Amino acid sequence: MKLIKYLSLFLFLFTITSIGAGKDEDPPRLSPEASVYEKVGYTDVTIVYCRPGVKDRKIWGDIVPYNEVWRTGANEATTIEFSKDVKIEGKDVPAGKYSLFTIPGEKEWTVIINKQAEQWGAFNYNQDEDLVRFKVKPEKGSFAERLLFTFDYVSPYTAKVVCQWENVKVSFTIEAPNE
Repeated sequence: MKLIKYLSLFLFLFTITSIGAGKDEDPPRLSPEASVYEKVGYTDVTIVYCRPGVKDRKIWGDIVPYNEVWRTGANEATTIEFSKDVKIEGKDVPAGKYSLFTIPGEKEWTVIINKQAEQWGAFNYNQDEDLVRFKVKPEKGSFAERLLFTFDYVSPYTAKVVCQWENVKVSFTIEAPNE
């Protein structure tokens, strides 16, 4: 009888621990993490971001307010990393990892490369840590339910980073050294 009780207890505990062992600690994110990589010349360029969805919402001027700093994604601030020094829109950017913020506007956006790479959202954004800022013009794009970063090839040492969400896209040029 004792043996049956001990075996039953063992099977019960084994079953409970087995059920929990296969589960991830956190549920999947509503805005999943993504990354995009491109070799521009001899320079590795990586963007890591989270992909919010439109979900039948008004995005520009509402979910993403105009004229306010935006993390350019969801969850953690979007990061951009370069294995070598580059030029972005003609401005020098040393090799390293940075956060990528934007200030969306109806007719013009400000793109910000900030020295503090590891941030949650834009809650602790500090303008004093900006490495470079530059202006870009938003364009009408095809509909994208989820935020998407891509690279457009320009030449062996030049690429455009394209950010598209809902029906808006913005882009900027990266020039890599040819050595």
